[in-house]
Formats: sequence, C-alpha cells, structure tokens
Amino acid sequence: MTDCIIVGGGLIGLLTARELVLSGCRVLVLERGRPGRESSWAGGGILSPLYPWRYPDAVSSLVAWSQQHYPQLARDLREATGIDPEWTRSGLLITDTGELEQATDWAWRQGVELESLEGEDIQRCEPALGIAAERAIWMPSVAQVRNPSLLRAVYDDLLIRGVTVMHDAGVTALQIEDSRIHGVVSEKGRFHARHVVITSGAWSAEVLSRAGVSLPVKPVRGQMLMFHASPLLLQRIVLHEGHYVIPRRDGRILVGSTLENTGYDKSTTDAARGELVRAATRLVPDLAAFPIERHWAGLRPGSPGGVPFIGKVPEISGLYINSGHYRNGVVLAPASSRLLADILLGRDPIVDPAPYRPDRQPAGSDMGMDCDDEGRKIDFV
Repeated sequence: MTDCIIVGGGLIGLLTARELVLSGCRVLVLERGRPGRESSWAGGGILSPLYPWRYPDAVSSLVAWSQQHYPQLARDLREATGIDPEWTRSGLLITDTGELEQATDWAWRQGVELESLEGEDIQRCEPALGIAAERAIWMPSVAQVRNPSLLRAVYDDLLIRGVTVMHDAGVTALQIEDSRIHGVVSEKGRFHARHVVITSGAWSAEVLSRAGVSLPVKPVRGQMLMFHASPLLLQRIVLHEGHYVIPRRDGRILVGSTLENTGYDKSTTDAARGELVRAATRLVPDLAAFPIERHWAGLRPGSPGGVPFIGKVPEISGLYINSGHYRNGVVLAPASSRLLADILLGRDPIVDPAPYRPDRQPAGSDMGMDCDDEGRKIDFV
C-alpha cells in the first residue's frame, strides 16, 4: 500500500514527494495534466520575493531556508539526472527606492546583504540599464534557477527513485470515512493511502471543496515574455515598478509580469504583451533589437498575505495541504516541502509551523492575494 498520495505534480508536489521518499515513504504523485506545466513552469525562477520586505516574516523564514539549501539541491539533482537547474547568483537590482528605509530595516533583521547604490555605481552594476536612476537597491546574493530545467531534474530524480508520477490523473473525489482519509478517486482509478497531501496550486481549493474543506486560495493570472537575445547583454535581475527582466545563461531574457483576476483563464492578451514590451525596453533599451520568442501565461495560487498553507487539515485525519505560495512557489518550494514532510512524519520542524496552519485566521497584511506588489487592489469577484 502507498504511504502517501501527492495530489498535484508541480514543483511543490514533486519536491514534497522527494522529501518523503528520501525518508523511506512509498509515494504516488497524481497530476491533473502534465507534471510541472502550470505555475511552476510559467514563473521566472527568481529565488527571492520581488520586494521581500513587503511580506510577513513567515514568508521570509521559508525563503531564508530555501536560499541556503538551493545550491546543494541543484548540485544533487545535476549529479543524479545530468540535468542542470542552472542555479546562478545574478543578484537583484531594484531601481525604485521609495522604501529604502523599510528595505534596509528588513535586511538588518533578516541578516540579508543589501546595499544602496548611487549614480555611476548603478550603471557599473548593470551597464545595460536604460533607467537613469539616482539611487538603487542592490541585493548581490539573490540567485535564480531555470525553473523548467529544475522541474525536469526533480521529475527524473523521482523516476530514478522508483516514484510513480501519473499524468492526466485529475482527482475527482477524496475518500473519507469517519473523519479519516483513505485515498482518492482519480481519472486513472482509485488509489489508497494513509496520507494524502494536496499540492494542487491554484486548483487546491477546488480539490478540497469536494471534501467540504474551505481554503482561501484563488488563481491570479500572470503573463510573461521571453526575448531571444545574446549572452552577456544583461547580467543582473532588474526590477522596476513591479516589472522585471531575468537573464538566462544562454542569452534569453524573461520579462514579467502581469497580475490579473481572470479565474482559470490562462489565455494571453495583446494588452499585456504591449505592457511587457514597454517595460522591457525601458529597462534594457537594447532589447528592442531582439525578437520575442514566446509569450505565455500561468495561474498563481493566491493566498492571504502570500503566506502558504502547510500542514494538517484539522477535521480530517491523514489529509494535509501544501499550497497557496502565490508568486513565490519556486523560492519557497524546498523549505515548504521539507516542513510538510517534518509535520507528516512527526519530526522536529525546520521552522515554527504555526503561521502556516491550514486553520489559521488570516492576518492583516499590506501585501496579499488581493494586492499586487505596488499595493494596488486586485478585484476578486
């Protein structure tokens, strides 16, 4: 009998499965579509929140753990599978500095390296920058991963370890008797397990609603572009007024992103394309000479304050949640997966699990699933 069923094959689900397998559990992963093809694939792979000081300390704690462990995870996956997740310390240059004092205070409390740059030091940090900023925030330790490569590496690592990952196996019901879960009903059949973990991203609330469990996680669409540029055109991740550019090792440059309340609609729009092109060429004017290779959209699992839900569902024994990571699923994935495994296996947790409890009362926050990174309301209807 399977020890644990993971419902959702994105990065959170796959890394949760890996944590449990490394602890000796027998795990089955069920994915409604293709593994790793939703928000995990659609994001930019920045290993930091965009404006990290705007998030609650509960997010910062998970971020810090993940950032510390990502280099070793990337090495382990490369050695096991031959696939390089391309962990790269690019640094993060932020050219809108109206919150410099807040950012500096946050960095001091968290022990994060953060510098204030002025004048020519900004241009030396990123020569391709087109914005004439008088001051900028520089976070040199911020890294990135190429998230599609990371997903392929984690997936292959699970297969090597004997884990079954079923695609096109959407879960249609949770089998619950006497307030205990016994398994799931899926499009590929019925499967039994002592534990079930919901890691279905933007679809987590929908899955849990079939068991009468309410979860405040909602889809938030984000659109992105990729330019086929040349290597060394851009060296740093640059962020300005909510838009960012990310340089990959092969010269491709990602541009993101929008924040839209469109339900489960993942279509792209001309309006968003125009917005992203204008932002990209303002940040890096030389990008105007290069073609756009791809335009896509994904659905983030929005949650109050951007704090994920990690832990037991109190009213149903054996049912767990690891979802609601909003814009930070890639950077939070290693820590969130480790914490869920700690809780499920009864180990000492890596951080205090209380702020992530599925039955917690949402705390007030200036930054949440109903606001974008500029504090503008996203109207959920």
